[in-house]
Amino acid sequence: MLEGIVRDSMTKQATKTLRRDGYLIANIYGKGLENISAAFKRNEFIKFMRTKETLAFDVKVGDNTLKVVVQEYQKCPLTSDLLHVDLMVAQPGVRASYKVPVYTTGTPKGLKNKGLLMINHKRVPVKCTYENLPQNFTLEVSQLDTGDNILIRNIEFPEGVDCYLDPRVPVVGVIKAK
Repeated sequence: MLEGIVRDSMTKQATKTLRRDGYLIANIYGKGLENISAAFKRNEFIKFMRTKETLAFDVKVGDNTLKVVVQEYQKCPLTSDLLHVDLMVAQPGVRASYKVPVYTTGTPKGLKNKGLLMINHKRVPVKCTYENLPQNFTLEVSQLDTGDNILIRNIEFPEGVDCYLDPRVPVVGVIKAK
């Protein structure tokens, strides 16, 4: 479980001080819940995110233990350091928007024909309850030749899970190298 602290002061100077001390600024929110401003040790947060096995994970902030899902990161454009993270509370029975990661398996046969594998969407936005939330979408790409794509409409979504992207949007494809 990831542990953090509750931020008391929201001033720019307090935020700079926390970042200088190695903390990552976070905002935790949920439908019908009061927002929590928190901070996590940056290195602990990154290690935890690399080893987690599920999309939703537990965090302890102050006296509260919450099950959260990462909604968005903000990185420094110059150094690529993690600056801020938005965490949404995964509430049972509440329909919400989540971003589910996409993984590929196999080697496309288009790579032998001087093609490049392009992953257009690393995370697919879906709307569902927490109970129906898939952990990831695994796509088999070994049959893709140059110019072939896997579209949103080709992905089988579990019951109760809706994707609000256009069905014609490509997720993974093989393009011709120049």
